[in-house]
Amino acid sequence: ITGRENSRLVGELANKPFDMPQLSHGDQIIFERYHIMTIQWGSEVRSNRFREPNKREYWERCMVDKEVVDGVARVGFLYREAPDMTQDGDKYPDSGWRIRADVSQLNDEQYENPEPKYIALGAVLNADDSWLHLIDSPERSRFLLNQETGEFEKTEEE
Repeated sequence: ITGRENSRLVGELANKPFDMPQLSHGDQIIFERYHIMTIQWGSEVRSNRFREPNKREYWERCMVDKEVVDGVARVGFLYREAPDMTQDGDKYPDSGWRIRADVSQLNDEQYENPEPKYIALGAVLNADDSWLHLIDSPERSRFLLNQETGEFEKTEEE
């Protein structure tokens, strides 16, 4: 990262993206922070220099169906339980969020053999942020996507 233009960052590519042939090592790019999953700042000074004031980051971990992160399906059901996956030495703790794909968008194989991932909440939000307004809900909260309205509705614990 070499500079900042309001909320956008300016940087120079330090690699060659394998899936974007129009970009090359050394190209200057302008991007929003939400376009990327992580920045390796190299120093606290640089981190503070380019940080957006009052901008929240979502590094806490969650369990999520692979299909949500891969963009195959949107979030269909989510609940928050007491965090129980944090290990000694983890840099970022478990948030307690458990996020399931909208089963109406899955094929039989995906439905019968879900592949959970333990990743940063930010990675899930990059794929589907339709539930961001719920992120600070307390433990034992549960929400189901209403297929007709496209809104999440609070559900009772089973």
